[in-house]
Amino acid sequence: MLRGFYTAASGMLAQQRKTEMLANNMSNANTPGFKADQSAIRAFPEMLLQRMDKGNGVTPGSSRTIGSLNTGVYMQEVMPKFLQGDLKETGLKTDVALLDVSLPTNPETGMVGSTFFTVEGNDGGRRYTRNGNFTLDGAGFLTTGSGAYVLDQQGNRIGLPSDQFVVNDEGQIIVGFDENQEVVARIGIAYTNDPHSMVKEGDGLFRFEGGNLADAYNVDGLFVKTQQGFLEQSNVDTAQTMTEMMAAYRTFEANQKVLQAYDTSLQKTVNEVGRIG
Repeated sequence: MLRGFYTAASGMLAQQRKTEMLANNMSNANTPGFKADQSAIRAFPEMLLQRMDKGNGVTPGSSRTIGSLNTGVYMQEVMPKFLQGDLKETGLKTDVALLDVSLPTNPETGMVGSTFFTVEGNDGGRRYTRNGNFTLDGAGFLTTGSGAYVLDQQGNRIGLPSDQFVVNDEGQIIVGFDENQEVVARIGIAYTNDPHSMVKEGDGLFRFEGGNLADAYNVDGLFVKTQQGFLEQSNVDTAQTMTEMMAAYRTFEANQKVLQAYDTSLQKTVNEVGRIG
């Protein structure tokens, strides 16, 4: 009977963690560039139960198979969903969105890759984001909302004289007017053919532990555009997320009732069974 306690409890823990994940998705439904998390829940390995007979005292007894027993479930992993979000026009020159026109497919996994803006983390290492809600800091450097420096194609910080600049479809930043126009930088865009290898860090940033990602401008079969004055919205489906939250809550409640039933049975066993009348 105690096995039933552990099985029901594991189901409650898995659904609690899934609810927390879905709640985080809902709270970031309006965060630009946010990628919704999705979970993989699987069962623990099954146990094969057998009954051992005593035998006749001379030869060992035989065993008889009773059957398999599931021992609970757990949340195996949480993975971001790297689908393109809708683009929303803001009209701000410092807002830039990535539009994935054509992405190559990984021949080994059959997965479509993903592109990111390249930024500099607090530790000086490369970080990646889809949130193009940029701004200029006091020193004239282009930064993200969390203060991470936006990097150019060569991995350098982008310094601009003012917020009067143009970003063309190829990621080039142009300042000046008419015959005085000058390309001062090209926004760094990185590409990975295995998006699930990216690690979320918060503030819309991702980390790649295998070094630096490839330069998207030099990847064959890849066509990505930068859209100035636009922001990529999150890819959270609020209606589906609410439905999944209700389902997770109902499953949690069902496991809770099973746990209460086991508790009642144990209470009767201790207090009533075997009591001398």
